[in-house]
Amino acid sequence: MKTFKIELNNENETLSFGKDLASFLTSNDILVLSGDLGSGKTKLTQGILSYFGLEDEISSPTFTIVNEYNAKNMNIYHFDVYRLSDSSEFLEIGGEEYFDKGLCIIEWGEMILDVLPPDYIHIFFKRDFNDENRRILECEFHGNKGVDKFEDFINRYSK
Repeated sequence: MKTFKIELNNENETLSFGKDLASFLTSNDILVLSGDLGSGKTKLTQGILSYFGLEDEISSPTFTIVNEYNAKNMNIYHFDVYRLSDSSEFLEIGGEEYFDKGLCIIEWGEMILDVLPPDYIHIFFKRDFNDENRRILECEFHGNKGVDKFEDFINRYSK
């Protein structure tokens, strides 16, 4: 597992970070986003979707579990598993079937880590309580797939 930490000073930097990250993402990548309410998970997703020309389509999937987006070269699945009690509910709705169909972005994904494939990126969002706009992100690359593919990205943002 490769880990790195970055600091983002405002929402615009979070959007830019998401857009830059998206340039390295491909179909079958899994991105797990963890952090308190309002910590930037959906803002990062907006940045990712804007890279694919979908910035006007984003909505939080809080009540639907998953929103599906169709970019011209891949499907994107944006999950919010906050309301699930555990990973068995995710399996009951067929959530694991999405992993091979496109890019999966999973908010509150720490709840279903036990059913994820071995290759995924886990981003932890932490607030800086001295500056309400600042976020500290800890990114973990699990498995073998991400290390080489994201090396340039990691070097660009690593602190």
